[in-house]
Amino acid sequence: MTPLKAVLFDIDDTLFPTTEFARRARCNAVRAMIDAGLELPEERVIAELEEVIAEFTSNYEHHYDKLVRRLRLKGLTRRRTALIVAAGVAAYHDTKMREIAPFEDVPPLLADLCDAGVRLGVITHGWSVKQAEKLVRLGLVPFFEPDAIFISDEIGISKPNPKLYSVALEEMALAGPEAMYVGDSPEHDIAPPQSLGMVSVWASRAARKTLRETGIEPDHEVADFEALRTLLRDRYEVAV
Repeated sequence: MTPLKAVLFDIDDTLFPTTEFARRARCNAVRAMIDAGLELPEERVIAELEEVIAEFTSNYEHHYDKLVRRLRLKGLTRRRTALIVAAGVAAYHDTKMREIAPFEDVPPLLADLCDAGVRLGVITHGWSVKQAEKLVRLGLVPFFEPDAIFISDEIGISKPNPKLYSVALEEMALAGPEAMYVGDSPEHDIAPPQSLGMVSVWASRAARKTLRETGIEPDHEVADFEALRTLLRDRYEVAV
């Protein structure tokens, strides 16, 4: 078996519970907008917001502006609309400042991997500053090599294109079997690195799809980072 030299990670729903955190932040935003004068039931506003996000993607910068326009409320002045939108944006970012955190078992394992001499990196899909900000706010930046953080927007290659993973291997001077990749999406995080010979690990605890839905088989499946620790220690002889 080829010795493992590096472990690379997805960010969203792998290092922290992105989907649950976003749901909580959006609920707080909607409640703040209602408090600011958006006179509609919370359930209706949340449902409309979910449609906006589905149509414009989570990376769009004006969800709440679009939301208010789509609700077509009569009698709202431009000034009042701006205050309602601002209330939503502020509440969302307040939640981000106050509540964003990694899964509890992530920092201890990353620290032990560093102590064991394993190189750590990130391969993530999204906008450069947005994804980098997540790492900063999560307090995980010190664990990763600065030149081993690969963001699709910055590289110019999107998941699930295997070329994104090829760039990481090339820049880190790694052969495929020397690197493990851990992620939650079978299509984006398992099949592409696996096609390059990387060790693929499906992190299932926050995954939005099951393996059965995709027909994709990872090399390993872990429920959490304690299970990942056991895998690394027992199967790959990493001293963690």
